[in-house]
Amino acid sequence: MTNWWRMAAAATAAGCMLAGTAAGQSGSGSGSSASSPFSGLFSRGDPVANSPVDLQFRVTTGDEDLERRLRNTSRITGALVEGRYTAQDVLAAARADYSRLLGLLYDEGFYDSIVEIRLDGVEAAGIAPLDAPEIVRQVVVTVDPGQAFRYSRAEIAPVARGTELPEDYRVGEIARTSDMRTAARAGVTGWRDQGHAKAEVAATEIIADHEIHRVESRIALSPGPQVRFGQLRATGNQRLSTRRLYKIAGFPEGERFDPETLEEVRRRLRRTGVFSSITLEEAETLGPGNTLDVNLTVLEQRLRRIGGGFEISSTDGALISGYWMHRNLLGGGERLRVDAEAKDIGSGTSGRDYRLGVRIDRPATITPDITASVEARAERLREEDYDLDLGVLGFGLTWLPSERLTGQTTLEYRRSRVRDDTGITDFEILALPTSVTWDRRDEPTDAKRGYWLTATGTPFYGLNEAGSGLRLVGEGRAYRSFGTDNRFTLAARARAGSIWGSDIAETPREFLFYSGGGGSVRGQPYESLGVRVIEGPDGVTVKTGGMSVANLTAEARVQVRPRIGVVAFADAGRVWADSSFEGQTDWHAGAGLGVRYNTPIGPLRLDVAGPVGGDTGEGVQLYLGLGQAF
Repeated sequence: MTNWWRMAAAATAAGCMLAGTAAGQSGSGSGSSASSPFSGLFSRGDPVANSPVDLQFRVTTGDEDLERRLRNTSRITGALVEGRYTAQDVLAAARADYSRLLGLLYDEGFYDSIVEIRLDGVEAAGIAPLDAPEIVRQVVVTVDPGQAFRYSRAEIAPVARGTELPEDYRVGEIARTSDMRTAARAGVTGWRDQGHAKAEVAATEIIADHEIHRVESRIALSPGPQVRFGQLRATGNQRLSTRRLYKIAGFPEGERFDPETLEEVRRRLRRTGVFSSITLEEAETLGPGNTLDVNLTVLEQRLRRIGGGFEISSTDGALISGYWMHRNLLGGGERLRVDAEAKDIGSGTSGRDYRLGVRIDRPATITPDITASVEARAERLREEDYDLDLGVLGFGLTWLPSERLTGQTTLEYRRSRVRDDTGITDFEILALPTSVTWDRRDEPTDAKRGYWLTATGTPFYGLNEAGSGLRLVGEGRAYRSFGTDNRFTLAARARAGSIWGSDIAETPREFLFYSGGGGSVRGQPYESLGVRVIEGPDGVTVKTGGMSVANLTAEARVQVRPRIGVVAFADAGRVWADSSFEGQTDWHAGAGLGVRYNTPIGPLRLDVAGPVGGDTGEGVQLYLGLGQAF
């Protein structure tokens, strides 16, 4: 959509005037409050107050909001913020501001505006670029916006069914140029969504009558023919085979054109992690039978990557994790990842835990949206009440139909050995954990709005002495923000799970539910809440996890500075000995305060919490990690 703008003034001598420049200057302008890099700088005081140049903005109507947006849009403001105080810099910025400020005024429907920019009392437009004064001490920008123009006609045709035009593009509303551009874009998008890939704006006519302050706007669209996808032509891949590239892309050759389909192709390629750059370009012209070829250009990332993470608790000790990854193991986009983790380092309540896992993922298995995986994992846990050695072998499929929805199922063979006060118990099972996740958060690492839901069902079949049954767990998270720049965020999390079919003594210990620690109830020791129903050799009951659990968490987050936030939170948990949330039960709760420091990879988190309910813990606990608690 370029070169589509034309404005004709009605027969009047008034025109759109800028003081110090030629009368009758018109056009959409280059300035806009939405596109200004300085937008929002003046909400908490004037950042150029200490500069040697006194900058003043005056709007004759007294509109403070318009004055703020003009100031934020001004190139003079930008120059002073950046420390460019020389007269030559100020003059250059002032001369550019005439059209920039006029563009913003047009976007607000003011077509009779008068803009004056005086440098120490002299109109900037009258100063030749090479005749800048030696020094500028004061800049006064005076804007008379005049009366806002309104639509006497607002037409756009033909419009595809289902097109959503801006509500303000109609007769009687303020005739903003921004709404006209939005209407034109929406009209083109509506036809493209219907398969007309070459839809465009054919003609526009915008007539401003300065005597009655009315605007007639007509936009003519040219839908063009309905188009089908032609061929995908890929270049740039070096290590990834072209055959596998096409398989991963899943380009729908022969199907009706749909812009969202191109985004799906882009998402499939991006989530492989193989590419650092992905460019999809539609061909300039249509092929035989109104087909549209698409050119794909990719740039591959480095093959290998290494990373790590950490978390520290004053009671549970430190957690250190790391991984090594190969992005294109066999030339078909296969990803090999090796994970290692050491946990409870320096814990005062348990021994050190270890975890080592190897996983290979192969994208575009069966269909472009299904990724197959093979995994082997070994864990050693040394907890306060039991020791666990676990080995897992699994084959899984992950379904990713969109950025929001994920489905996963894995066939696992699990073998574990538990040592506790009852002696040594071996568990050997086949399990089929299957989960569905729906993610509607605006930002996964630091959500402000939206929600996140997941449900996991794990049927398991016991071999030898192990029991068989079904383990179900559901979790939901919700976020709501309000205030200036969404400074205040309320976040909540709820989790519940239960096991049916097997007896608690026959259920693998890693399937049972505990509560306590940074992932469930802060302020309470890790896995401090369980149940005591299994009897040991001496008749004393042994502490284990329960057959049902429920956890609730609430947080109030406040962004006090651009990088610093504070959090108040409260967590609670309850564990039951039997299925369906019945039998012996107990609960506990914790609360505390936290600080967040925003980094490019997510917030750095420090939480201080203590117990407020139950008898499973005492004293203050500290938690340090990367990312929000949820």
